[in-house]
Amino acid sequence: MSFPSTTRQYYLPEIGSYKNLKLVEAQLTPPKSFEVLVKIHAVSLQFRDLVISKGTYPAPLTKDLVPCSDMAGEIVWVGEDVPDGWKVGDRVSANFCADHIDGDATPEIQKTAHGGMIHGMLTEYKAFRPHSLVKIPDHLSFEEASTLPCAALTAYNALMGPVPLKGGDTVLVLGTGGVSIHALQIAVASGAEVIATSSSDDKLKIAKKLGAKHVINYKTTPDWDKEVLHLTNGRGVDHVIEVSGNATLPKSMNAARVAGWIHIIGFVGGGEATDIIVSTIKKGAIIRGIQIGSVRQFKEMIRLFSAKPEVTRPYVDKVFPFDKAIDAYAYLESQAHFGKVVIRVA
Repeated sequence: MSFPSTTRQYYLPEIGSYKNLKLVEAQLTPPKSFEVLVKIHAVSLQFRDLVISKGTYPAPLTKDLVPCSDMAGEIVWVGEDVPDGWKVGDRVSANFCADHIDGDATPEIQKTAHGGMIHGMLTEYKAFRPHSLVKIPDHLSFEEASTLPCAALTAYNALMGPVPLKGGDTVLVLGTGGVSIHALQIAVASGAEVIATSSSDDKLKIAKKLGAKHVINYKTTPDWDKEVLHLTNGRGVDHVIEVSGNATLPKSMNAARVAGWIHIIGFVGGGEATDIIVSTIKKGAIIRGIQIGSVRQFKEMIRLFSAKPEVTRPYVDKVFPFDKAIDAYAYLESQAHFGKVVIRVA
């Protein structure tokens, strides 16, 4: 089996802005005998990719970084020492951290995060050790499947963590970005009720179509936490998908039930730091930081998606061609999107 000698890829010669992204034709290092070569068909963007490009990501970056953590593609070459079960033509995604196979992450595992401490996915071809790969469902396109490794798995890990979501639970999702919408869909597929928030009535209409039982426009209802308590008859929600950080955390605390779960995903909302210690003790809430998930969890999530394809199909807002990757970053930054923004590579 032969493989290409070059790959077109983006890299960041200078950190500070996604506008510094450069598209080049680079030499492709021949894959090793224990690796597979994947032709990348689609890459989905995360808020993390914006933060990394701007130089405000709280972790060291590899030099001349090839960005992005999430992809879907097909295997085009298999090394002779690769275990049985992998073949040319397999449709795959790679886990966010290449070496996070199962259990909790470690500092060593964190150093294998794609698109940050190691090179990422915004390239036509990339070699992988197969232990980091997961076969994607047949019913999903490459563009849809490219949203699974970070956004979907983060939502799945949050809701299916130490105390898994169960039918009849209530989930509050903040905003309508990738993690929040995947969480909405996973919750609905699991028999839970969802309350969704957004500043856009048009986005909330889509959330309703995807299965949200209640929606709240936080611009017209700034005390949305009180509305959540009203909708739950004062009980509060079992799970909060908290993606905004300090800007919304106090209200998320108020909206949670006693001993409810607040899943800390990100910090897209900014805002001043707040003293949450007293609130945490008073409410008895469990605040859990989420670091994506393992290959085992990825495979479990795939089974859920395959069992409930009608309600878990990823929502892709817009697909950009490979040579318009900077435009894709700009669209993500605008926050005009609903669900995921994807770059079609092949």
